[in-house]
Amino acid sequence: MNLVSRLRQDWLGNIRGDVLAGLVVALALIPEAIAFSIIAGVDPKVGLYASFCIAVVIAFTGGRPGMISAATGAMALLMVGLVKDHGLQYLLAATLLTGVLQIVAGALKLGSLMRFVSRSVITGFVNALAILIFMAQLPELTNVPWTVYAMTAAGLAIIYLFPRLTRSIPSPLVAIVLLTAVAIALQLDIRTVGDMGALPDSLPVFLFPEVPLTLETLWIILPVSATLAVVGLLESLLTAQIVDDLTDTPSDKNRECAGQGVANIAAGMLGGMAGCAMIGQSVINVKSGGRGRLSTLVAGGVLLLLVVYASQWVALIPMAALVAVMIMVSIGTFSWSSIRQLRTHPTTSSIVMLGTVVVTVFTHDLAKGVFTGVLLSALFFARKVGRVLHIGSTASADASARTYVVTGQVFFASAETFVAGFDFREVLQRVRIDVTAAHFWDLSAVGALDKVVLKFRREGTEVEVIGLNDASATLVDRLGVHDKPDAERLMDGH
Repeated sequence: MNLVSRLRQDWLGNIRGDVLAGLVVALALIPEAIAFSIIAGVDPKVGLYASFCIAVVIAFTGGRPGMISAATGAMALLMVGLVKDHGLQYLLAATLLTGVLQIVAGALKLGSLMRFVSRSVITGFVNALAILIFMAQLPELTNVPWTVYAMTAAGLAIIYLFPRLTRSIPSPLVAIVLLTAVAIALQLDIRTVGDMGALPDSLPVFLFPEVPLTLETLWIILPVSATLAVVGLLESLLTAQIVDDLTDTPSDKNRECAGQGVANIAAGMLGGMAGCAMIGQSVINVKSGGRGRLSTLVAGGVLLLLVVYASQWVALIPMAALVAVMIMVSIGTFSWSSIRQLRTHPTTSSIVMLGTVVVTVFTHDLAKGVFTGVLLSALFFARKVGRVLHIGSTASADASARTYVVTGQVFFASAETFVAGFDFREVLQRVRIDVTAAHFWDLSAVGALDKVVLKFRREGTEVEVIGLNDASATLVDRLGVHDKPDAERLMDGH
C-alpha cells in the first residue's frame, strides 16, 4: 500500500464510525481528565487541556491509528510529589523533558523491545487494568441514593441491548444522552460531571514553563521525567498491542514512542500534564466503531469544544451514565478465557499472568506489574532452556578414549548441568568434546568449559574441543583460560 492510499485509509476509511466513536470517547474523557488532575494536585483544566492536546497531536504523530491517548491515572500518580514540592511550573517543565526522552526512545527504536513481552504478561496487564477500571468506579457506587444504582443498571441495559436494534449509533453514546435527559427531566439529585470540578471557560494558550534554566532544575525534574517517559511508553506500547489484536492490524511501535513524545511536548507548551495511551478509552473507541486516526482527532477536538463552549450541558451528565460505560469497558477488557485456560495452559504461563495481575492491582503501578511479569517470564524461560541441554558419549574400541557430544544451549542456567554431564573418574588417555550442536552464551558457559577441560587434564587426560561455532569460539578465545599458558593459575584466579 503506497503512502497516499495508507493516509486515505487511516483518515477517511471509516468516517461515520470514527466520528461517532470519537464523540463517545470525548464524553468519557471529561470526568477522567478531571479526576486525574485532582490526583496530581493540579487544577482540572490542566488534565483537560492535556487530554485535548495529546489526543489531537497523537492522531497525526502516533503509530497506532484508533488508539486514544490523554491524561492518565498511571501518569498522574507519578506527579504528586513534584507538584506538592515545586508546583505546577515544574510539572510543565517535567512534561516537556518527558516528551524529549520519549522522542529519543523512538529514535533508538526501543519500541521493538515489545517483542520481549510475553503473551502471558500482556494478558495479565489487560486483566489487571480491567480490575482497576472497575475498582475506580466503586467510589461512585458507594453510599449513594438508590437512583444511582437504577441509572447505572439502565445504562448497562442500554449499552448491551441497544445494538440488537441497530449498530449504526454507538450504544454508549445513546446511554449517555438518554440518561442525561432522564436526569434533567426528573431533576434527580445525583452526582454529575459538574460536581467533579470547574470546567475551563477559555481556550489554552501557548506558554513556556516559568522555571530557572539551571542544572538544579534539571536534577529536580529529570527523575520524574524519566519515570514518566518509561511508564508512559510502557502503557502506550502495551495498549497498542491490545488494539492491534482487537482490530487485527499492525502498528509502528517506534513511531508511537516518538509520537507520544511530540504529544507530551505540545501538552506541556499548552499548560497540560504528561499523558499516554489509555486502554479503557481505546477499547471504548474500538468497540464503538472507531478504527482510524480521525476517531482520535474527533475525540480530542470535541473534548475541547465541549468543555469550553458547552460546559453548562456537559456539567449535567450524570456520573452514573459514565460509570455504566466504564463498567462495560471493564467487562469487555478482561480476558475471561484466561480463567478457563488456567487448567490447560502451562503452569509457568499462568503464574506469569497471575503475578502480573496481583502486583499491578495491589500497587496500582503498571511498571511494577509488567516488570514482575517480564522477570518471571525470563526466569522460567532460562530454567526451561537450561533443561534442554543434552550430553551423550561414546567410548573407543580399546576404551582408552571417549567422545562427548554436547547438544543445546550453555549459559548461566545450564552451566552446572554441563559440568555434571562428564565423568571425571573414568581413566582415559584422550577425551574429545564435540560442541558442534551447542552454543556458548556467556561467562558462566565459558567457565564451565574451562572447568571440564582442566579437570580432565589434572587426571592426565588429553582433551580436544571441536565444533565451536564462530560466536562461541570468539567468546571462548576472549574469556576462556583452558587453552592459555599457565591455565591452572589463571583458573584459580578466575
